[in-house]
Amino acid sequence: MAVQVLLADLGNTGIKLGFATEQELGETYTLSTHSNYTADSLGLSLYGLLRQQGLSKSDLEACLFCSVVPELDTIFQQACRRFLGKTALRFPLDIKPGLENRYDSPAEVGADRLLAAYAARTLYPDPKSLISVDFGTATTFDCVSDMAYLGGLICPGVLSSLRALASGTAKLPRISLEVQENIPLIGSNTATSLNHGFIFGFAAMAQGLCEKLREQLPGPVEIVATGGFASDIAKVWCGLDHLCPDLILEGLRLAWIRAC
Repeated sequence: MAVQVLLADLGNTGIKLGFATEQELGETYTLSTHSNYTADSLGLSLYGLLRQQGLSKSDLEACLFCSVVPELDTIFQQACRRFLGKTALRFPLDIKPGLENRYDSPAEVGADRLLAAYAARTLYPDPKSLISVDFGTATTFDCVSDMAYLGGLICPGVLSSLRALASGTAKLPRISLEVQENIPLIGSNTATSLNHGFIFGFAAMAQGLCEKLREQLPGPVEIVATGGFASDIAKVWCGLDHLCPDLILEGLRLAWIRAC
């Protein structure tokens, strides 16, 4: 059996988990991020997913994670140590990024942003510059030129924006945040108005900001989209070059290969 590693992206909304080999990222899973996790409860979930994969602890070579939720870091490390018998390695503390970090204060860059930029650069080495767009809790734009991380933009996220709107509006219906059309319809009901407003609105925002960022980067420039809503937004986004929903987990896999 090929060497297996457990990869984890500890985010504000969800914990994205994946099992991978040197050759490819395999099955992925998402757990809800909440404040009630203990090392035992999270560890039991990790062990259950390991068994779901038909693997034992001895089949697992390593555990790697990146995190933007500091209170989960120790819990995840304790869970891996107790239930999987592995010391979890954290990006970029234990596994260094393969990019020069040109942020004014490099430590301020979220691990997920840096990792997405590294993954985009590694997966798509040909263009001079890349813009990685992550539709997560926030919508982030991260720019890479050659092997240098330059920085980017942070904007509201799709789901967080919807929740903020719903918190101040009593009568909004539950919506799917999916559209079938390739143009925004003039909504004749609230659900259509919301679905099309959010999907086409965020696509237009991303497309417009990427065009402005492209003007400041040496070309050619390609755009990579990732995150929970990337697949739906990609359907209506003109000019997107690559869709990689699991870009951050891919980045962890690639960083592990580079470190080996």
